[in-house]
Amino acid sequence: MRGTLGRFALGAIFGGLWFSGTQAQMKVSSFDGNVTDDELKSFNDFIGTLKPGTSNKGNEWVQGHSGEQTKAMGLVYQIAGQKETLDNMIRFCDAVLSERNDLARAPVGQHKIWTGGIDPAWPNDVTKTPIMTGGGEGDPVGHLASCSCLILKTKNLYNQKVAGGDPHKYGTTYLNRAKTYLEQADTSMSNHILKRLLDLSNGNKMYFAKDSPYMGGKPVPWNQQMMFNYAFLNLVNAHQILNDNPSLVSKYKSIVTTSLDWFFHGGGSQTKKSKKGNPVYDWGYTMPKTSGEDNNHGALDVAGFARTYANGKYGITADQMKHFANTFVDVMTLGKKKYAGKVDGTSGTGHASSTDSIRSGWLFLAEFRPDAYESMMSADLAVGKTTKSADQFSRFLWVKHRRANAK
Repeated sequence: MRGTLGRFALGAIFGGLWFSGTQAQMKVSSFDGNVTDDELKSFNDFIGTLKPGTSNKGNEWVQGHSGEQTKAMGLVYQIAGQKETLDNMIRFCDAVLSERNDLARAPVGQHKIWTGGIDPAWPNDVTKTPIMTGGGEGDPVGHLASCSCLILKTKNLYNQKVAGGDPHKYGTTYLNRAKTYLEQADTSMSNHILKRLLDLSNGNKMYFAKDSPYMGGKPVPWNQQMMFNYAFLNLVNAHQILNDNPSLVSKYKSIVTTSLDWFFHGGGSQTKKSKKGNPVYDWGYTMPKTSGEDNNHGALDVAGFARTYANGKYGITADQMKHFANTFVDVMTLGKKKYAGKVDGTSGTGHASSTDSIRSGWLFLAEFRPDAYESMMSADLAVGKTTKSADQFSRFLWVKHRRANAK
Protein backbone atom coordinates (compact mmCIF):
# COMPACT_ATOMS: atom_id res chain seq x y z
CA MET A 1 0.00 0.00 0.00
CA ARG A 2 1.03 3.54 -0.51
CA GLY A 3 0.79 6.69 1.60
CA THR A 4 -0.55 6.09 5.08
CA LEU A 5 -0.57 2.33 4.50
CA GLY A 6 2.82 1.90 2.91
CA ARG A 7 5.16 1.58 5.85
CA PHE A 8 4.37 -1.99 6.82
CA ALA A 9 5.10 -3.35 3.38
CA LEU A 10 8.88 -3.30 3.76
CA GLY A 11 8.54 -5.95 6.44
CA ALA A 12 6.48 -8.14 4.16
CA ILE A 13 8.33 -7.57 0.92
CA PHE A 14 9.43 -11.16 0.46
CA GLY A 15 7.28 -14.24 0.95
CA GLY A 16 5.72 -13.88 4.37
CA LEU A 17 6.16 -12.02 7.60
CA TRP A 18 8.79 -13.41 9.93
CA PHE A 19 8.97 -13.51 13.71
CA SER A 20 12.34 -14.30 15.21
CA GLY A 21 11.67 -14.11 18.93
CA THR A 22 10.92 -17.76 19.55
CA GLN A 23 12.45 -21.18 19.14
CA ALA A 24 9.18 -22.81 18.06
CA GLN A 25 8.76 -23.15 14.31
CA MET A 26 6.16 -24.56 11.94
CA LYS A 27 7.14 -27.68 10.02
CA VAL A 28 5.98 -29.06 6.67
CA SER A 29 5.26 -32.79 6.85
CA SER A 30 4.31 -33.25 3.19
CA PHE A 31 3.00 -31.31 0.24
CA ASP A 32 0.28 -33.85 -0.57
CA GLY A 33 -2.51 -35.52 1.38
CA ASN A 34 -4.42 -34.18 4.35
CA VAL A 35 -2.99 -31.65 6.75
CA THR A 36 -1.18 -33.70 9.38
CA ASP A 37 -1.42 -33.65 13.14
CA ASP A 38 2.26 -32.74 13.29
CA GLU A 39 1.71 -29.72 11.03
CA LEU A 40 -1.17 -28.52 13.17
CA LYS A 41 0.77 -29.08 16.38
CA SER A 42 3.74 -27.15 15.04
CA PHE A 43 1.42 -24.27 14.10
CA ASN A 44 -0.28 -24.19 17.51
CA ASP A 45 3.04 -24.50 19.34
CA PHE A 46 4.37 -21.56 17.34
CA ILE A 47 1.42 -19.20 17.75
CA GLY A 48 1.26 -20.01 21.45
CA THR A 49 4.62 -18.30 21.87
CA LEU A 50 3.62 -15.13 20.01
CA LYS A 51 2.76 -11.87 21.71
CA PRO A 52 0.22 -9.53 20.10
CA GLY A 53 1.28 -6.02 19.19
CA THR A 54 0.71 -3.25 21.70
CA SER A 55 -0.64 -0.75 19.16
CA ASN A 56 -1.29 -0.37 15.44
CA LYS A 57 1.88 1.65 14.94
CA GLY A 58 3.23 0.91 11.48
CA ASN A 59 0.08 -1.08 10.62
CA GLU A 60 0.91 -3.83 13.10
CA TRP A 61 -2.71 -5.05 12.98
CA VAL A 62 -3.02 -4.74 9.21
CA GLN A 63 -0.26 -6.47 7.24
CA GLY A 64 2.15 -6.31 10.14
CA HIS A 65 3.00 -9.33 12.27
CA SER A 66 -0.09 -9.31 14.50
CA GLY A 67 -2.51 -8.76 11.63
CA GLU A 68 -1.13 -11.57 9.48
CA GLN A 69 -0.81 -13.92 12.45
CA THR A 70 -4.46 -13.32 13.41
CA LYS A 71 -5.59 -14.13 9.86
CA ALA A 72 -3.41 -17.23 9.89
CA MET A 73 -5.10 -18.46 13.07
CA GLY A 74 -8.51 -17.95 11.48
CA LEU A 75 -7.53 -19.97 8.41
CA VAL A 76 -6.11 -22.86 10.39
CA TYR A 77 -9.12 -22.95 12.71
CA GLN A 78 -11.34 -23.32 9.64
CA ILE A 79 -9.23 -26.30 8.57
CA ALA A 80 -9.12 -28.27 11.81
CA GLY A 81 -11.37 -26.58 14.38
CA GLN A 82 -8.89 -27.01 17.21
CA LYS A 83 -9.79 -25.03 20.32
CA GLU A 84 -6.16 -24.17 20.99
CA THR A 85 -6.03 -22.26 17.69
CA LEU A 86 -9.21 -20.34 18.49
CA ASP A 87 -8.06 -19.50 22.00
CA ASN A 88 -4.93 -17.90 20.62
CA MET A 89 -6.98 -15.96 18.08
CA ILE A 90 -9.16 -14.70 20.92
CA ARG A 91 -6.04 -13.64 22.80
CA PHE A 92 -5.03 -11.53 19.80
CA CYS A 93 -8.53 -10.16 19.22
CA ASP A 94 -8.79 -9.09 22.86
CA ALA A 95 -5.58 -7.16 22.30
CA VAL A 96 -6.60 -5.45 19.07
CA LEU A 97 -9.95 -4.38 20.48
CA SER A 98 -8.35 -3.01 23.66
CA GLU A 99 -5.99 -0.92 21.52
CA ARG A 100 -8.73 0.86 19.56
CA ASN A 101 -8.37 4.62 19.78
CA ASP A 102 -11.55 5.25 21.77
CA LEU A 103 -10.93 2.38 24.21
CA ALA A 104 -7.20 2.50 24.85
CA ARG A 105 -5.63 4.87 27.32
CA ALA A 106 -3.08 7.43 26.15
CA PRO A 107 -0.54 7.23 24.63
CA VAL A 108 -1.98 4.37 22.54
CA GLY A 109 -5.48 5.86 22.38
CA GLN A 110 -7.56 8.95 23.10
CA HIS A 111 -6.29 10.87 20.07
CA LYS A 112 -8.38 13.33 18.09
CA ILE A 113 -8.03 12.19 14.52
CA TRP A 114 -8.73 13.97 11.23
CA THR A 115 -12.49 13.82 11.81
CA GLY A 116 -12.17 15.98 14.91
CA GLY A 117 -13.25 13.17 17.22
CA ILE A 118 -11.78 10.29 19.21
CA ASP A 119 -13.16 7.78 16.72
CA PRO A 120 -13.36 3.97 17.14
CA ALA A 121 -10.42 3.45 14.80
CA TRP A 122 -6.83 2.20 14.69
CA PRO A 123 -4.63 4.98 13.25
CA ASN A 124 -1.17 3.76 12.30
CA ASP A 125 0.74 6.94 13.16
CA VAL A 126 -0.43 9.23 15.95
CA THR A 127 2.61 11.48 15.77
CA LYS A 128 1.54 13.39 12.66
CA THR A 129 -1.10 16.07 12.24
CA PRO A 130 -3.73 15.38 11.16
CA ILE A 131 -3.91 11.78 12.35
CA MET A 132 -5.07 9.86 9.28
CA THR A 133 -6.96 6.65 8.69
CA GLY A 134 -7.25 4.59 5.51
CA GLY A 135 -8.10 1.18 4.16
CA GLY A 136 -6.21 -0.51 6.95
CA GLU A 137 -9.19 0.19 9.20
CA GLY A 138 -10.87 -2.79 7.57
CA ASP A 139 -8.45 -5.37 8.92
CA PRO A 140 -8.89 -4.91 12.70
CA VAL A 141 -12.66 -4.91 12.19
CA GLY A 142 -12.24 -8.02 10.04
CA HIS A 143 -10.25 -9.77 12.77
CA LEU A 144 -12.98 -9.14 15.33
CA ALA A 145 -15.77 -10.17 12.98
CA SER A 146 -13.88 -13.25 11.79
CA CYS A 147 -13.23 -14.45 15.32
CA SER A 148 -16.84 -13.75 16.28
CA CYS A 149 -18.05 -15.77 13.31
CA LEU A 150 -15.76 -18.71 14.07
CA ILE A 151 -16.98 -18.83 17.67
CA LEU A 152 -20.61 -18.60 16.57
CA LYS A 153 -20.07 -21.57 14.26
CA THR A 154 -18.82 -23.64 17.23
CA LYS A 155 -21.98 -24.04 19.28
CA ASN A 156 -20.53 -26.53 21.73
CA LEU A 157 -18.35 -23.71 23.09
CA TYR A 158 -21.12 -21.18 23.64
CA ASN A 159 -21.57 -21.63 27.40
CA GLN A 160 -18.00 -22.53 28.23
CA LYS A 161 -15.75 -19.97 29.87
CA VAL A 162 -13.04 -18.58 27.61
CA ALA A 163 -9.79 -20.37 28.38
CA GLY A 164 -7.72 -17.22 28.78
CA GLY A 165 -10.09 -15.55 31.21
CA ASP A 166 -11.69 -12.15 30.72
CA PRO A 167 -9.06 -9.49 31.48
CA HIS A 168 -10.84 -6.77 29.48
CA LYS A 169 -14.42 -7.59 30.57
CA TYR A 170 -15.44 -8.60 27.04
CA GLY A 171 -17.50 -11.57 28.21
CA THR A 172 -16.66 -14.63 30.27
CA THR A 173 -18.18 -17.21 27.92
CA TYR A 174 -17.31 -17.83 24.29
CA LEU A 175 -20.78 -16.72 23.18
CA ASN A 176 -20.54 -13.47 25.13
CA ARG A 177 -17.09 -12.83 23.71
CA ALA A 178 -18.35 -13.40 20.17
CA LYS A 179 -21.21 -10.97 20.72
CA THR A 180 -18.86 -8.32 22.12
CA TYR A 181 -16.52 -8.65 19.15
CA LEU A 182 -19.44 -8.36 16.75
CA GLU A 183 -20.94 -5.37 18.53
CA GLN A 184 -17.63 -3.54 18.61
CA ALA A 185 -16.86 -4.39 14.98
CA ASP A 186 -20.21 -2.86 14.01
CA THR A 187 -19.39 0.17 16.15
CA SER A 188 -16.17 0.81 14.22
CA MET A 189 -17.96 0.28 10.94
CA SER A 190 -20.92 2.52 11.79
CA ASN A 191 -19.15 5.27 13.72
CA HIS A 192 -16.03 5.72 11.65
CA ILE A 193 -15.68 3.72 8.42
CA LEU A 194 -19.17 4.23 7.00
CA LYS A 195 -19.86 7.47 8.85
CA ARG A 196 -16.71 9.37 7.87
CA LEU A 197 -14.01 7.42 6.06
CA LEU A 198 -15.85 6.00 3.04
CA ASP A 199 -18.01 7.80 0.50
CA LEU A 200 -20.47 5.36 -1.11
CA SER A 201 -22.53 7.97 -2.93
CA ASN A 202 -21.24 6.93 -6.37
CA GLY A 203 -23.34 3.80 -6.90
CA ASN A 204 -22.16 2.20 -3.65
CA LYS A 205 -18.57 2.14 -4.92
CA MET A 206 -15.86 2.69 -2.33
CA TYR A 207 -14.26 6.13 -2.48
CA PHE A 208 -12.51 7.90 0.36
CA ALA A 209 -14.41 10.84 1.81
CA LYS A 210 -13.64 14.09 0.06
CA ASP A 211 -12.27 15.64 3.25
CA SER A 212 -10.10 12.66 4.15
CA PRO A 213 -6.43 13.71 4.33
CA TYR A 214 -5.56 10.29 2.87
CA MET A 215 -6.56 9.98 -0.81
CA GLY A 216 -9.55 12.28 -0.27
CA GLY A 217 -12.22 11.85 -2.94
CA LYS A 218 -10.31 9.10 -4.76
CA PRO A 219 -11.31 5.47 -5.39
CA VAL A 220 -10.17 3.08 -2.68
CA PRO A 221 -7.26 0.96 -4.02
CA TRP A 222 -8.13 -2.68 -4.63
CA ASN A 223 -5.96 -4.05 -1.83
CA GLN A 224 -7.70 -1.72 0.62
CA GLN A 225 -11.13 -2.64 -0.75
CA MET A 226 -10.16 -6.23 0.10
CA MET A 227 -9.48 -5.11 3.68
CA PHE A 228 -12.89 -3.53 3.99
CA ASN A 229 -14.43 -6.58 2.33
CA TYR A 230 -12.68 -8.82 4.88
CA ALA A 231 -14.67 -6.98 7.51
CA PHE A 232 -17.95 -6.93 5.59
CA LEU A 233 -17.79 -10.66 4.71
CA ASN A 234 -17.35 -11.72 8.31
CA LEU A 235 -19.87 -9.24 9.68
CA VAL A 236 -22.42 -10.67 7.28
CA ASN A 237 -21.63 -14.24 8.30
CA ALA A 238 -21.81 -13.51 12.01
CA HIS A 239 -25.08 -11.60 11.80
CA GLN A 240 -26.60 -14.30 9.62
CA ILE A 241 -25.79 -16.94 12.25
CA LEU A 242 -27.48 -14.83 14.91
CA ASN A 243 -30.26 -13.77 12.51
CA ASP A 244 -30.35 -10.46 14.35
CA ASN A 245 -30.03 -7.66 11.80
CA PRO A 246 -31.13 -8.46 8.23
CA SER A 247 -31.08 -4.83 7.09
CA LEU A 248 -27.45 -4.42 8.15
CA VAL A 249 -26.56 -7.71 6.46
CA SER A 250 -28.13 -6.47 3.25
CA LYS A 251 -26.18 -3.21 3.47
CA TYR A 252 -22.85 -4.91 4.03
CA LYS A 253 -23.45 -7.47 1.27
CA SER A 254 -24.34 -4.81 -1.26
CA ILE A 255 -21.05 -3.00 -0.67
CA VAL A 256 -19.05 -6.20 -1.28
CA THR A 257 -21.10 -7.06 -4.37
CA THR A 258 -20.52 -3.60 -5.83
CA SER A 259 -16.78 -3.84 -5.15
CA LEU A 260 -16.51 -7.16 -6.96
CA ASP A 261 -18.66 -6.02 -9.86
CA TRP A 262 -16.51 -2.92 -10.26
CA PHE A 263 -13.39 -5.06 -10.55
CA PHE A 264 -14.67 -7.87 -12.76
CA HIS A 265 -17.32 -6.14 -14.88
CA GLY A 266 -16.99 -2.39 -14.31
CA GLY A 267 -13.61 -1.69 -15.85
CA GLY A 268 -11.35 -2.56 -12.94
CA SER A 269 -9.60 -5.37 -14.78
CA GLN A 270 -8.78 -6.49 -18.29
CA THR A 271 -8.98 -10.09 -19.51
CA LYS A 272 -6.11 -11.01 -21.82
CA LYS A 273 -4.37 -14.11 -23.13
CA SER A 274 -1.00 -15.31 -21.88
CA LYS A 275 1.66 -16.53 -24.30
CA LYS A 276 0.46 -20.02 -23.42
CA GLY A 277 -3.04 -19.10 -24.57
CA ASN A 278 -4.62 -19.05 -21.13
CA PRO A 279 -6.96 -16.26 -19.98
CA VAL A 280 -5.30 -13.91 -17.48
CA TYR A 281 -6.18 -10.70 -15.66
CA ASP A 282 -4.35 -7.42 -15.79
CA TRP A 283 -5.32 -4.62 -13.41
CA GLY A 284 -3.92 -1.55 -11.71
CA TYR A 285 -3.39 -0.37 -8.15
CA THR A 286 -6.58 1.68 -8.13
CA MET A 287 -9.11 3.01 -10.58
CA PRO A 288 -8.84 4.43 -13.18
CA LYS A 289 -5.62 2.44 -13.70
CA THR A 290 -6.30 -0.93 -15.33
CA SER A 291 -2.82 -2.36 -15.82
CA GLY A 292 0.43 -3.05 -14.03
CA GLU A 293 -0.57 -3.69 -10.42
CA ASP A 294 2.61 -4.40 -8.46
CA ASN A 295 3.55 -7.77 -7.02
CA ASN A 296 3.20 -6.67 -3.40
CA HIS A 297 -0.25 -5.11 -3.62
CA GLY A 298 -1.34 -7.76 -6.12
CA ALA A 299 -0.71 -10.44 -3.50
CA LEU A 300 -2.99 -8.55 -1.12
CA ASP A 301 -5.63 -8.18 -3.84
CA VAL A 302 -5.55 -11.88 -4.63
CA ALA A 303 -5.73 -12.90 -0.97
CA GLY A 304 -8.93 -10.87 -0.71
CA PHE A 305 -10.47 -12.43 -3.79
CA ALA A 306 -9.51 -15.91 -2.54
CA ARG A 307 -11.17 -15.17 0.79
CA THR A 308 -14.34 -14.06 -0.98
CA TYR A 309 -14.30 -17.11 -3.26
CA ALA A 310 -14.03 -19.44 -0.27
CA ASN A 311 -16.94 -17.62 1.36
CA GLY A 312 -19.10 -18.88 -1.49
CA LYS A 313 -21.82 -16.22 -1.33
CA TYR A 314 -20.69 -13.58 -3.80
CA GLY A 315 -20.52 -15.30 -7.16
CA ILE A 316 -16.77 -15.48 -7.67
CA THR A 317 -16.15 -18.62 -9.73
CA ALA A 318 -13.31 -21.11 -9.90
CA ASP A 319 -12.73 -19.97 -13.49
CA GLN A 320 -12.20 -16.40 -12.33
CA MET A 321 -9.75 -17.59 -9.69
CA LYS A 322 -7.96 -19.63 -12.36
CA HIS A 323 -7.52 -16.45 -14.40
CA PHE A 324 -5.61 -15.00 -11.43
CA ALA A 325 -3.62 -18.23 -11.14
CA ASN A 326 -2.75 -18.08 -14.84
CA THR A 327 -1.56 -14.53 -14.33
CA PHE A 328 0.89 -15.63 -11.68
CA VAL A 329 2.02 -18.87 -13.34
CA ASP A 330 2.07 -17.86 -17.01
CA VAL A 331 2.93 -14.17 -16.81
CA MET A 332 4.65 -13.36 -13.51
CA THR A 333 6.72 -16.53 -13.12
CA LEU A 334 9.84 -15.79 -15.15
CA GLY A 335 11.87 -18.83 -14.13
CA LYS A 336 12.80 -20.90 -11.11
CA LYS A 337 12.47 -18.61 -8.08
CA LYS A 338 12.22 -15.55 -10.31
CA TYR A 339 9.00 -13.53 -10.32
CA ALA A 340 8.01 -10.32 -12.06
CA GLY A 341 7.33 -7.21 -10.04
CA LYS A 342 4.04 -6.46 -11.81
CA VAL A 343 1.04 -8.52 -12.88
CA ASP A 344 1.73 -7.75 -16.55
CA GLY A 345 5.09 -9.53 -16.38
CA THR A 346 7.28 -6.43 -16.22
CA SER A 347 9.21 -5.13 -13.24
CA GLY A 348 10.07 -1.78 -11.74
CA THR A 349 11.32 -0.58 -8.39
CA GLY A 350 10.06 -0.71 -4.81
CA HIS A 351 6.89 -2.78 -4.53
CA ALA A 352 7.18 -3.50 -8.27
CA SER A 353 10.68 -5.00 -8.03
CA SER A 354 11.17 -8.57 -9.20
CA THR A 355 11.56 -11.14 -6.43
CA ASP A 356 13.09 -14.55 -5.84
CA SER A 357 10.36 -15.43 -3.34
CA ILE A 358 6.58 -15.74 -3.56
CA ARG A 359 4.55 -13.34 -1.46
CA SER A 360 2.11 -15.47 0.49
CA GLY A 361 -1.10 -14.06 -1.00
CA TRP A 362 -0.24 -15.65 -4.33
CA LEU A 363 -0.08 -19.11 -2.71
CA PHE A 364 -3.89 -19.27 -2.59
CA LEU A 365 -3.83 -19.56 -6.38
CA ALA A 366 -2.01 -22.91 -6.35
CA GLU A 367 -5.43 -24.49 -5.73
CA PHE A 368 -6.46 -23.46 -9.24
CA ARG A 369 -3.29 -24.50 -11.09
CA PRO A 370 -2.54 -28.01 -9.81
CA ASP A 371 0.31 -28.28 -12.30
CA ALA A 372 2.09 -25.43 -10.49
CA TYR A 373 1.16 -26.38 -6.93
CA GLU A 374 4.43 -28.02 -5.93
CA SER A 375 6.66 -25.47 -7.63
CA MET A 376 4.81 -22.63 -5.90
CA MET A 377 4.92 -24.21 -2.46
CA SER A 378 8.52 -25.37 -2.76
CA ALA A 379 9.72 -21.89 -3.69
CA ASP A 380 9.94 -21.01 0.01
CA LEU A 381 8.94 -24.19 1.86
CA ALA A 382 10.42 -27.68 1.93
CA VAL A 383 9.21 -31.03 3.24
CA GLY A 384 10.77 -31.69 6.61
CA LYS A 385 11.89 -28.10 6.98
CA THR A 386 10.55 -25.31 9.18
CA THR A 387 9.38 -21.74 8.77
CA LYS A 388 8.53 -18.82 11.04
CA SER A 389 6.11 -17.21 8.57
CA ALA A 390 2.60 -17.81 9.93
CA ASP A 391 0.85 -16.32 6.90
CA GLN A 392 2.89 -18.41 4.48
CA PHE A 393 2.46 -21.64 6.45
CA SER A 394 -1.27 -21.16 7.02
CA ARG A 395 -1.91 -20.49 3.33
CA PHE A 396 0.07 -23.58 2.41
CA LEU A 397 -2.05 -25.61 4.84
CA TRP A 398 -5.22 -24.06 3.42
CA VAL A 399 -4.43 -25.07 -0.16
CA LYS A 400 -3.17 -28.48 0.92
CA HIS A 401 -6.44 -29.04 2.80
CA ARG A 402 -8.56 -27.86 -0.12
CA ARG A 403 -6.74 -30.18 -2.53
CA ALA A 404 -7.04 -33.19 -0.25
CA ASN A 405 -10.74 -32.64 0.31
CA ALA A 406 -11.79 -31.55 -3.17
CA LYS A 407 -14.95 -33.26 -4.38
